[in-house]
Amino acid sequence: MTAYEKPSLDIGAVKRLLEQRSRIEAEDIAPVSGGNLSSVFFFKQGGKEFVIRFSDLAGSYDRERYISRLLASQGVPYPRVLDDGKLGSLSYSISEKLEGGMLADVPEEQRGGLMPDLVKHISAMNRVDVSSTRGYGWLDGSGGGTYETWEQFAADVYKEEQNGTFWENWTELYHTTFLEKDVFEECYARLMAYAPYNAPHRHFVHNDCHAWNLLTDGRTITGIIDANCIYGDFLIDLSIAESAIPGHDVIQAFRDYQERQGIAMPHFKERLLGARHYKGLDGLRFYAKMGWRPAYDYLRGFLLNLTS
Repeated sequence: MTAYEKPSLDIGAVKRLLEQRSRIEAEDIAPVSGGNLSSVFFFKQGGKEFVIRFSDLAGSYDRERYISRLLASQGVPYPRVLDDGKLGSLSYSISEKLEGGMLADVPEEQRGGLMPDLVKHISAMNRVDVSSTRGYGWLDGSGGGTYETWEQFAADVYKEEQNGTFWENWTELYHTTFLEKDVFEECYARLMAYAPYNAPHRHFVHNDCHAWNLLTDGRTITGIIDANCIYGDFLIDLSIAESAIPGHDVIQAFRDYQERQGIAMPHFKERLLGARHYKGLDGLRFYAKMGWRPAYDYLRGFLLNLTS
């Protein structure tokens, strides 16, 4: 299995699409670094700034409009989706451009002052009202979860048959890359052992809340972007965001904030272990598919050294 390559488009093709759909000249079109699954461009039109994303994966942006409305309506700084459609075999989504650049581009030694805002915004996102919806795991187009239980979702994410998805035939990675079956199966067994602790907790989870999906102007967190969202335990987002500000105990900062808000977190240790294994497994096979050996080796060591 070869490494996945996101779609490649030239600026001319992007410009033609934008001008055909609105009849307004598109200016300052520029590709954006980052984004492993989508090709992303910034552009200006009518004096305003926007973002357009392209993907060749089925259903890439089906949920994005619902998510943007849900989060923006409850005060989470998430970009509003303005339009979506098809360009040949590719799907595209156009959204407003929020202020700021990626947190990942801020020098690590300068990120500490952003901790309060990071905690506040991620916590607000995890606490949006989802009481009108049901289900766990991936959201469907109407905002419902697609699985009845967390355990069902967690098992399905890592099943061998993944037809028509990014992970189709993913177990070939055991034979074609450095992905180790014994390590993966050990971590999967731990995930399912901790799953009952995560199962009772149902929140909106961004599911990809790393420093490349957090925006900042250097003083505050100005936005959260590119949710790969699910319904599940919000500790999943903490397990990802903990690496966003190196040298600081992000997890403890979240715990302190939740305590001040009067939010109980029963079985915290077990739930965090479940969250780390859920995201860690995805990271192992993703790094293997992309051919990123140093990242794989680091994550492998981290997961195997986790203790109850």
